Amino acid sequence: MPLASQPPASLAASTTERARYLPDLCSARAALGIVLIVELTAILLALARTDSAPGFWTDLARTSTLLLWNALVGASLLCALQARLGRLSILRGSAVVLAVICGVVAVVSEAAVLAGRSRLIAAAGATALFPGAAGSFVARNVLIALIVTALALRYYYVSHEWRRNVEMQARARVHALQARIRPHFLFNSMNTIAALTRTDAACAEQAVQDLADLFRASLNERRDTITLQEEIEIARTYERIEQLRLGERLEVQWDIEALPPRALVPSLTLQPLLENAIYHGIEPRPQGGIVAVSGELAGGLITIVVRNPVADLEPLREGNRLALANVRERLGLLYGGRALVKAGRFDDEYIVTLRFPHVESAARLIA
Repeated sequence: MPLASQPPASLAASTTERARYLPDLCSARAALGIVLIVELTAILLALARTDSAPGFWTDLARTSTLLLWNALVGASLLCALQARLGRLSILRGSAVVLAVICGVVAVVSEAAVLAGRSRLIAAAGATALFPGAAGSFVARNVLIALIVTALALRYYYVSHEWRRNVEMQARARVHALQARIRPHFLFNSMNTIAALTRTDAACAEQAVQDLADLFRASLNERRDTITLQEEIEIARTYERIEQLRLGERLEVQWDIEALPPRALVPSLTLQPLLENAIYHGIEPRPQGGIVAVSGELAGGLITIVVRNPVADLEPLREGNRLALANVRERLGLLYGGRALVKAGRFDDEYIVTLRFPHVESAARLIA
């Protein structure tokens, strides 16, 4: 059972959690996976019984038929019960799944025994292809189903808990990233605004509004994903604030007209990269420099590249690595292996490349 490895202290708490670790057996992908696993299992069983009387192909056909009936009927029942199972505790939900699968195996096995005793099968001379002793055949199949289903539930539970822990760690890193952004940027921005209040009140008011918008977006914990247009606007807001402080030393060139504005990205994806480019590439240089942000959509993949100059004596600080690791992990959580983050120094430039699928609907994201 999935709870076998949990410590006693957490057992009581786990009984109140919901059995949402079960896979979606109503999807076409799940049905295809079940059929493939069943057929591979049938082939292995037939190969293991090469000395059986019916022969390999006959043995494969009857084994495959029996397994397919058990698997597809069981998956159909669990699909119909999916909503109710999601409202049960882990312990009760797992017990219901085990009961359903064992019940299906018992009924299908008994039906196979009865079919072998029918007149039609006897007249066709195919009685030898069906089991003879009903009790031992049904009991053996139910025991096998119990063991295999328990192992499968354990696997799904561990996978679900692992993914949940990874997501919690990613959220914690997002909060740490937000906390890291605030101190030096906030102090610099407030000093800039204080200076502007004496020379340009309207510009100071706009800077306060931009600062409020930026921190409102960075502190928003209710939305894990936002549109690319919203993320670009957050980055541009950050640019306007830094432009007030650095003046002519900072120039940001945007070449993003080809990017789809409704594409989904994790919040705080582009803004930390722009911050790193300015903080590590522009601020240490007396003459400043240019940060280039470009993007394109090709083959269903979005590519965003951020370039900044690198001072000869400017090492790669730890904050840059943390931000890149955070962006890489959150893109991986959202898009799996389809996302790519590359970063490195090339001659006198530091280049960060993001590549991820073009997805505009949350329903198409990986589960």
